[in-house]
Amino acid sequence: MLKLGVSRVIALALFIFFSVSCTEYRRLQKSNDWKAKYDGAMMYYEAGDYFRSIALFEEVLPVTRGKEEGENAQFYYAYAHYHDRQFLLSAHYFKTFYETYSRSEFANEAQFMYAYSLYQNSPIYTLDQTSTIESIEAFQIFINRNSESKFVTEANQILRELQVKLETKAYHSAKLYHQIGVLTSAAIAFDNFAINYPDSRFNSELQYLKIESAYMLADQSIPSKQRTRYKNVITMYEEYIDDFPDSEYIAAAQKYFDDALKKLEKFQKLL
Repeated sequence: MLKLGVSRVIALALFIFFSVSCTEYRRLQKSNDWKAKYDGAMMYYEAGDYFRSIALFEEVLPVTRGKEEGENAQFYYAYAHYHDRQFLLSAHYFKTFYETYSRSEFANEAQFMYAYSLYQNSPIYTLDQTSTIESIEAFQIFINRNSESKFVTEANQILRELQVKLETKAYHSAKLYHQIGVLTSAAIAFDNFAINYPDSRFNSELQYLKIESAYMLADQSIPSKQRTRYKNVITMYEEYIDDFPDSEYIAAAQKYFDDALKKLEKFQKLL
């Protein structure tokens, strides 16, 4: 019985709280006092009611331009969208803030949060990476312009994380060409990956797959093209063992090298 009574008291208290809150919110909406609306927007922001905070800030912003409250309203308006997980909108409003109030004490944080909002909107590597690329660009600009900022360490960490995400996407995209048997495109993708990510841990594997693709292409070619393509396999293998002498794929790559040599010997006997 006591437990039930406590539950009823809590429920009643919540009902009263939300009733009063709704009444106060409607009163603020109807009010012509922008200062009261501003205070209400800040109150709802602090309470975590971002929907109402955003709605009141939208009414306050047009009439507070040039005032101290206008600067604060714009800044917390952006943050309210961020906390409401509307990351593209928060990115837009943070950018608007630091471009409008470039000398504000909040400008540095707003520029960081612009990039951070784009980062929060960045999806897993298998999906479109537009937000990832935009976030990388934003963080790079932030770091270059704000080398002494307290946010730089975190910005560098996130930047590396985003670059790894793009690297991972490029790695899987390159492998996909190989897996579906589009061998010429696979070779191009492997080379492009090596150019774009010269220090990647994936290069040893992808350059091995390039040898495998080259061998498969030679094997599937018409006789007039096979000799040249088997020679390419040999050249690739020799470059591979120079570039990756400790690779776990050397033994497998050598099999393609040995087979290519045997095929070339047969061609030589036919001459």
